Amino acid sequence: MLKLYSYWRSSCSFRVRIALNLKGLKYDYIPVNLLKGEQSHPEFLKLNPVGFVPVLVDGDLVLADSLAIIMYLDDKYPQHPLLPSDIHKRAINFQATHIVSSSIQPLQNISFLNYIGEKVGPDEKLPWVQSVLRKGFTALEKLLKDHTGRYAMGDEIFLADVFLAPQLHAAFTRFNIPMNEFPIMSRLHETYNATPAFQEALPQNQPDALH
Repeated sequence: MLKLYSYWRSSCSFRVRIALNLKGLKYDYIPVNLLKGEQSHPEFLKLNPVGFVPVLVDGDLVLADSLAIIMYLDDKYPQHPLLPSDIHKRAINFQATHIVSSSIQPLQNISFLNYIGEKVGPDEKLPWVQSVLRKGFTALEKLLKDHTGRYAMGDEIFLADVFLAPQLHAAFTRFNIPMNEFPIMSRLHETYNATPAFQEALPQNQPDALH
């Protein structure tokens, strides 16, 4: 069985959980408590020397990057493909994906926010995250305005949705971004919340969630 090393509030882990659900794949959930520093334990660093979740183990293969994991799953398990066949739509999917994975998420992860809290001040953490989210969401609204249907790239779920859903969930539930500021993002967020594969992957539905 596939093994997923995950943390319930990690948006990167959230992405992989969505992909696994969309593919209908069963997996063994192994929690890694980031707040307790378990990602820095020697046993975990053997799996991922960078010390981040998620990590997917499939037999002898160990993958430790959410995009690499999802692309591997898409190649190995062709049911519900996560990329459209049209090359232009594929390119927009990758662009939206990288706005989230490169321009938003790394600038609001736990280690980065802890650094800001220590070096600048704890009161600066939330304004920083909000500025990062607003910049990224403004770009995403412009990018997707001519492409959205029920989902980000029409009426089917693709890679962009897998990356957008966790980021939107964090923005609207943890970082107090008013939903009316970004109408396309807000509508997608509501759609994701009503989609079973996304619902099952929500942070609060994970075995290590703090209820």
